[in-house]
Amino acid sequence: MPWLFLLLALASLAVAFKSSSPALVAVWLLVSLALFVAWVMGLLARRVGSRSRDISHAIDPEEMRRLREQAEARKAAMSNTDGPR
Repeated sequence: MPWLFLLLALASLAVAFKSSSPALVAVWLLVSLALFVAWVMGLLARRVGSRSRDISHAIDPEEMRRLREQAEARKAAMSNTDGPR
């Protein structure tokens, strides 16, 4: 989709250069600028979206508590078996 904005921006820029009325040139240049900005924002949104993590892989607080309790129990068991020699 962002590439469509680029093509439309280039087309509106070409129309602005072919236009003879200064008012139409200004309008087409503004349209072209807006489409270029939309193109850049689309590229940035795509890049940010591709780097974001999937929230479904996040651990909920209850699971985190259970894992912490398991780790503490494992640590306590290791310290009890490693007594003085």
